[in-house]
Amino acid sequence: MKRLSMDCKATVEIGEYSRGGQTRGYNQAQDHDMGTKEKYVPCGIVDEDTGQLYVTFGSSYKTSDFMVDNLEQWWTSLSITEKQQLENIQIKVDNGPENSGIRRQFLKRMIEFADQTKKSIQLLYFPPYHSKYNPIERCWGILERHWNGTLLRNAQTMLAWVKTMTWKGLNPIVKLSKKVYQKGISLTKKEMKEIEKRLERNPHLPKWDILIRPS
Repeated sequence: MKRLSMDCKATVEIGEYSRGGQTRGYNQAQDHDMGTKEKYVPCGIVDEDTGQLYVTFGSSYKTSDFMVDNLEQWWTSLSITEKQQLENIQIKVDNGPENSGIRRQFLKRMIEFADQTKKSIQLLYFPPYHSKYNPIERCWGILERHWNGTLLRNAQTMLAWVKTMTWKGLNPIVKLSKKVYQKGISLTKKEMKEIEKRLERNPHLPKWDILIRPS
């Protein structure tokens, strides 16, 4: 079993904006939003067993496809031996609009991921107002303290700072994505019925515990 925790962080605005805290030297920051155009959405995956953190900064929207694409990137980073040893992948997520237990596009992509990897996927959701207990949230807290007071003038500075933080003694694996994602993708009723057939919902927690077996 591989235990993962996955979530997106608040959008990071690029520019000379005050992020609180103090830093050495003269680094005068703006105290209000001047209409920045460059923004990035961080999506993180932390391996609870090894402590390895994977972070992808997307320049488009926070969508179901963006999150699952990052999960697929994590899978490609594993060695052949690691992949062969795995039977189940357990993923802890919050109940956000992009990845909830009723978000059909997210569930469709997760079914495709299970079929692609030939591994069983178990989605475990935190109920509303409890996402702070998701392990990835602790990683975001460390990052905020790490670059507190830093002026993120460009994407290179942002990525460089993330690469130097540590979680469980390890530096994160960081990537930048320029892929454009479409919002509001909807599925037909027929597609939704086929998706539901592949989901094994826990009878006691149907929205919070979902098992997907590979076909």
